[in-house]
Amino acid sequence: MAAPVRRSCAYLSRYGSCFLRHRPRLCLSSRSKLHRSPAAHGGLLLSLSKRGVLKDSFPEDGATQDRLARLLQSGAQTVYCGFDPTADSLHVGNLLALIGLLHFRSAGHHVVAVLGGATAQIGDPSGKSGEREPLPADALEENTRGIRESIQRIVVNHELNFHDGSKMLGTATVLNNLSWYRDRDVVGFLSETGRWFRMGSLLSRHSVRSRLQSPEGMSLAEFTYQVFQAYDFHHLHQLYGCRIQLGGNDQLGNLMSGHEFIHKVSGDEVFGLTVPLVTSSTGDKLGKTAGNAVWLNREKTSPFELYQFFLRQPDASVERYLKLFTFLPLGEVERLMEQQREDPGKRLAHKRLAAEVTKLVHGKEGLESAKRCTNALYHSSVKALEQMNDEELQELFKEAPFQELLLEPGTTVLDACRKVHAIPEGAKGYCMVTEGAVWINHSRTDQPEQVLVPKIHILSNGLTLLRVGKRNFYIIKWIGL
Repeated sequence: MAAPVRRSCAYLSRYGSCFLRHRPRLCLSSRSKLHRSPAAHGGLLLSLSKRGVLKDSFPEDGATQDRLARLLQSGAQTVYCGFDPTADSLHVGNLLALIGLLHFRSAGHHVVAVLGGATAQIGDPSGKSGEREPLPADALEENTRGIRESIQRIVVNHELNFHDGSKMLGTATVLNNLSWYRDRDVVGFLSETGRWFRMGSLLSRHSVRSRLQSPEGMSLAEFTYQVFQAYDFHHLHQLYGCRIQLGGNDQLGNLMSGHEFIHKVSGDEVFGLTVPLVTSSTGDKLGKTAGNAVWLNREKTSPFELYQFFLRQPDASVERYLKLFTFLPLGEVERLMEQQREDPGKRLAHKRLAAEVTKLVHGKEGLESAKRCTNALYHSSVKALEQMNDEELQELFKEAPFQELLLEPGTTVLDACRKVHAIPEGAKGYCMVTEGAVWINHSRTDQPEQVLVPKIHILSNGLTLLRVGKRNFYIIKWIGL
């Protein structure tokens, strides 16, 4: 897992981005050069609101938006969002928060993604009906690597494929909050930090009240989660001058705690912004807790599966998702929807949505892979099959056995089927071929004694896709060609 992270960091360095784990002030020294016009920053908040990316802001008084707009006009700001590594990949439910950060970065602001190597050991009670099981240290480390890779890859893909090169980007930084808790002792932390919090405020949070009223209740560890997240905001405020925290709408209570803590300690005003929770067409939250996660790392959800997830969205969701999950101008979204209404059968909006998200998450190569897999599976394209590599075939046919076989002279269709145990031995298997139950590279074959012919039964990439019946696939990699 470490190798892809190192490659990603090198890639970022090559293209002018900056991911820092140490010496965090280095990239931020250019802050004074990144001023933007008042219209640009007021327009950013307005644009994000129109797109539906921003839901609520804190403080909740009516002047917050104006004060925040003025802050953004005053120079490049630092915006942060936290991601607890409770799994080894982010999922579509997390993607909107990342997209929010990327919008701010495109406007010249600095963004920080904080991996909760410490807070994941406590467990965020927000939106949870029960306490998380503690994570072993090795699993936590593995999860942290996986999520770091997700974030770095998406930031690179955004910069390469979606950013207007004529505009200056802010910096992007990935940190692990374990780095500032590792050497803290509990007495010192409580003495320094705990005195600023009041029980009444902590108990009033919705996430706390709902759990306290449940049969299971809430542990002391979970109860302190909002204290640690508030301290994260305080730490970044001290180190980076960070004054804006972005989080899911279920994080509003944690954002409020950070705001109150920083205001008491320093007197400075900071802001919280929330993005809406992404739900399925049935209203279920998209995430690992709900058991319907669509992951952002290829090992868990392939580019093809991600592409198909967005391609299959209900018509009623497509316009909203184009605004939320893509960087298309709102005018272009309106034109796409008009084209879709004129000719719904072409599903142009669905295809554009799926393509834009897949390219953001997996890059241009991932999008091309998704299209090849789509053509191979749904359009019976032999050309697409020939262009697919072993990895793509195994992703596309996840349950299909993959075997390497030595191609001996005179190998027949029947031999190939029997070697991969696709048909029974004896007369029954023979009859299955003659009766047309076997397909090779999308073509039906009914001649068991037919010798395998290169470019027909064996593709130019040395592969054969064998299907028996409607759903039983077998992938053969021939050696000795």
